[in-house]
Amino acid sequence: MNRRYLMGLWLLALPLLAACGKSPENPKPVSRPPPLATQILHVEQAHREQVWDGVVDAVHQVTLTAQTNARVKELPYDVGDRVKAGDVLVRFTDVEQKSAHSAAQAQIASARAAYVNAEAHYKRIASIYAQRLVSTSDLDQARSARDAAQAALRAAQAQSRQVGQQLDYTVVRAPYDGIVTQRFVQVGEAVQAGPPSPQALIAIESLKDLRVKVQVPQSAIAAIRKYHQAQILPEDGRGARMDVARVIVYPYADPKTHTFDVRLLLDGSHPDLFPGMTVKAAFAVGTARRLLVPESAIWHQGEVSGVYVIEGHDVSLRQVRTGERFGKRVEVLSGLRDGDMIATDPAAAARYLSSQHAESQT
Repeated sequence: MNRRYLMGLWLLALPLLAACGKSPENPKPVSRPPPLATQILHVEQAHREQVWDGVVDAVHQVTLTAQTNARVKELPYDVGDRVKAGDVLVRFTDVEQKSAHSAAQAQIASARAAYVNAEAHYKRIASIYAQRLVSTSDLDQARSARDAAQAALRAAQAQSRQVGQQLDYTVVRAPYDGIVTQRFVQVGEAVQAGPPSPQALIAIESLKDLRVKVQVPQSAIAAIRKYHQAQILPEDGRGARMDVARVIVYPYADPKTHTFDVRLLLDGSHPDLFPGMTVKAAFAVGTARRLLVPESAIWHQGEVSGVYVIEGHDVSLRQVRTGERFGKRVEVLSGLRDGDMIATDPAAAARYLSSQHAESQT
């Protein structure tokens, strides 16, 4: 019995000894934060805005007029064409001007010859007068003749410059880079420099320096004068805002509409804006608190926008509703709150979630 009892105890102990001999199970790996570039959002103090429609206008615009009587020979550019400074916009016939210029040159040559002759005669008389062989009146007469010839030469030269200017007027050039907005004459048409006034030829506007004219109600003009800040909103609502270099408020209102004219001078060139376009101008009229997110951190799928939010060790895609754009950042109206941590690279966050899902399936 004793032996059987010991054998039973031994058989019961075998499983326990076998269990003690096994190596312990591997512990679960410690969860780590996702390896993503992140940013913690904070509500910022920003301007409260009001938006009004405005019209783009060129700072530099001119209507070129006729400065000589002639007939239009060439019109190299049409309405809508871009031109460079110095390009020929209108060329006139110049037969009369060239003939007058040739006549003026001949007049100069004749006057110069007369002056040279009078100068030589005066020098001879002065030499003889020094020997007391001629009277003072003879010397004075020679000097007067020389001075008259010199004055005639100067008059001929002045006349030549005037005629040369008339010849230059037969070619009308662009004063600066711009675009042709209107043509008032056609090839073959005779034009007059006046009276009563010079005839209009062609109008151009510069696309380099632009401004926006906005009519603002008098109820908002005090706030606009206080902050003096505005931006031009993109037409599609998605592009970057355009900065305004200067806000000019007219010191008087229209007595019929009771609105003030406000002029916004744009900073630099804007290839997407052209004179005559309508745009929306956002004026700072107060302060507001905004939650701004980098535009590159927003995921888009059709009309749906979302942001990858990191909470502890979890990453999730959260739908958001966006508002206006401020530079490279977008205002989030709903879906996020102050203190949220987001992934700044939505593509990397999507890849991370996909890899986590694949690992959970294995």
